[in-house]
Amino acid sequence: MKPLDVPFATTPPAAVNAMLKLAGTGPDDVVMDPGAGDGRIVIAAVLNFGARMGIGIDLDSRRVREATDAARRAGVQDRTNFSQGDAFKTDFGTASVLALFMSPRINRELEPRIRAQMRPGSRVVSYRFPVGDWQPAKTVFVGGQPIYLWIVPPPRSP
Repeated sequence: MKPLDVPFATTPPAAVNAMLKLAGTGPDDVVMDPGAGDGRIVIAAVLNFGARMGIGIDLDSRRVREATDAARRAGVQDRTNFSQGDAFKTDFGTASVLALFMSPRINRELEPRIRAQMRPGSRVVSYRFPVGDWQPAKTVFVGGQPIYLWIVPPPRSP
């Protein structure tokens, strides 16, 4: 297994709810979390916001098993998919909402992939950390911590 770039830390339930609400998550959305951990964001997107599909990726196979088990217990295993993988090798193109709780460095390094792969109008939400110099469309605070929202723009002209 590749060493973890970011130590596992759970996203507080109030922040999960705020992230998905800020992104305007609904029944047409595919929500992806490239550092899914225990799967709580993906599961909440499907269970509480009615997302069509939730996809969780994590480097740690133990977390993937934990998230898969949690989805089964929540009764959303048919609309969630958790797999072991690397955010830097993940295709974000199927996601309409991308949820991040990584680190400033990882977010900054993911920005070109996000902009290149996600459809214009897709939303990116991040708990606590910005995405490089990309200016958020909106920022809210939950428990004193920022949650950022970005709207993916059309591709940059050469």
